[in-house]
Amino acid sequence: MTALTDLTLAEARTGLARGDFTAVELTEAHLAAIEKARTLNAFISETPDRAMAMARAADARRAAGDTRPLDGLPVAVKDLFCTEGVRTTAGSHILDGFVPTYESAVTANLWRDGAVLLGKANLDEFAMGSSNTTSYFGPVTNPWRRRDAPEADLVPGGSSGGSAAAVAGRLALAATGTDTGGSIRQPASFCGIVGFKPTYGRCSRWGIVAFASSLDQAGPMTRTVRDAAIMLGSMAGFDPKDSTSVDRPVPAYEAALTGDIRGLRIGVPKEYRVDGMPAAIDALWRQGIDWLKQAGAEIVDVSLPNTHHALPTYYIVAPAEASSNLARYDGVRYGLRVPGKNLVEMYENTRAEGFGREVQRRVMIGTYVLSAGYYDAYYLKAQKVRSLIARDFTHAFETVDAVLTPTAPSTAFGLQDKQDDPIAMYLNDVFTVPASLAGLPGVSVPAGLGDDGLPLGLQLIGRPFDEETVLRVADVLETAADFTARP
Repeated sequence: MTALTDLTLAEARTGLARGDFTAVELTEAHLAAIEKARTLNAFISETPDRAMAMARAADARRAAGDTRPLDGLPVAVKDLFCTEGVRTTAGSHILDGFVPTYESAVTANLWRDGAVLLGKANLDEFAMGSSNTTSYFGPVTNPWRRRDAPEADLVPGGSSGGSAAAVAGRLALAATGTDTGGSIRQPASFCGIVGFKPTYGRCSRWGIVAFASSLDQAGPMTRTVRDAAIMLGSMAGFDPKDSTSVDRPVPAYEAALTGDIRGLRIGVPKEYRVDGMPAAIDALWRQGIDWLKQAGAEIVDVSLPNTHHALPTYYIVAPAEASSNLARYDGVRYGLRVPGKNLVEMYENTRAEGFGREVQRRVMIGTYVLSAGYYDAYYLKAQKVRSLIARDFTHAFETVDAVLTPTAPSTAFGLQDKQDDPIAMYLNDVFTVPASLAGLPGVSVPAGLGDDGLPLGLQLIGRPFDEETVLRVADVLETAADFTARP
């Protein structure tokens, strides 16, 4: 029999329904796997007692005939989601000791549907990073190894690197992530899993520690497209507590996976062929185009002319919003407090010790672009360019149903690589940022291996609130790729 930790979410759901195993057995298997793989540092907080209690409750409901959509399925939660009674850190020293008295809307939806909490997954501090090396609790290690240097530790991508490593390493059936500029899709590509960013407003942001409020969006990280559809069906939904949550019915995402994309038009944007792109990524992109063409889709060349402005625009807008959001961490109300001779010195000491270098860098950039004399030159101009980027996608979707691109410009790199070059680190988001700025749904599907034996993903971007089409095309792409490699 397949090991319980090797099952997909859908397979585990079927096995529980057939009585092949219990939720308690399934949860015990994952807790044991977490214990054996602590060197990955995928979790900040483990919750074995709570997990077992939730699993026992799921088994009791099933025995009573009251089965829920995710009953007994163990998942990891990125430590950016507030969880009632469980420490929530955002990967930062400044939130040391913070235990929320409330539950985020997304995790409340998961527990309502019977999911089991295994623990809180590690992440880049305040979700600021592309490598999961900026966490106060240490870097996460990718469970994959480079073919020619198996001894070298690799990054899992970021910021949702702990979630990606947990799913790829068979420590959880699925995990929640958040995507601000690619923080679900890029680590999914680096770890060989599926990462889905829904349309902005599809999942509530209430109870998620804020980074950039106009960009942050929760989404699922899973091993298959079907699993992503299952998770998204529970995570999504209107929330009156979140002013950016959209009041639309949640479709039956799993039912959208028909396997038939005949007649759909898939756009291929020329602007995503960047200088210096590795040959393996370009070849995989061309292979993806062929797979979709063979499945009956029509391939259409499209232009997104403002794409090359996306990265600098993002690194003005996101730090500006971070500067505002992180002003609340002052040592007065919760978390870390470092004493000083007066109130101002206490603020300074707390923020200097509580925030890591990358967070400090982005707060300073954000404060600068919002300051008098620079607001119009930087922030206001960036917002105008953001509108142009969104308009490019709107024009493209007048003629195509989805857009196919690479997910990341490389495979996973070494833990120590790019640490002294912030610009090189920021370039990891070059393919994912445009969809984030436009608020569009996007998914990364594992589609092949690079020359170094590490996974590569292909990205599909869709129309606003048309997650069903994105999932349907992703499912066909996944079937054609037949990606069976594992760490």
